[in-house]
Amino acid sequence: MSAPGTPTSWAVRVSRPGGGWRVELLAADAGDELPALERALGDPGAEDWPGPFVVVVDSRLYFVVLRHGPGGLVRALISDATMQEWLLAAEVVERYGIGVDAEGAFDDDETGWPGGDLDVFADDGLPADELRPIVTADDLWADEMVAAIAGRLGFADELAAAVRP
Repeated sequence: MSAPGTPTSWAVRVSRPGGGWRVELLAADAGDELPALERALGDPGAEDWPGPFVVVVDSRLYFVVLRHGPGGLVRALISDATMQEWLLAAEVVERYGIGVDAEGAFDDDETGWPGGDLDVFADDGLPADELRPIVTADDLWADEMVAAIAGRLGFADELAAAVRP
């Protein structure tokens, strides 16, 4: 994913109409406001279950996933909840009540701390215990983490095509 010319920030909407993956570029940067990203999810229950989700990579430093859960509530995951100096990260942490332990958030090598719903991809076959090693890998940038998730779920080619300039 980190090929030369690939943007460092982007937002996509991922869905599975008719069983095949579809990835649509929402923005070539992560400057969209949280309400715009929530609107991109569409109406809860309007599509087959599991429904679509939005992924935002911000400056390769962290990523955010938004998805409707049961009852239409938005489920959120942030790969590093300590990145609150970034506007989108701060909005996600505040809006979805994601707890951040800034004192204990880093281990010796300063790996960030994921927060929110680590089961956001469980209905797609990637439960929290398998997602956690990806989002806590200290040798991966955020876009590489998303690429690993896309590879596990089966939409890596569609994602690469959508974010390629």
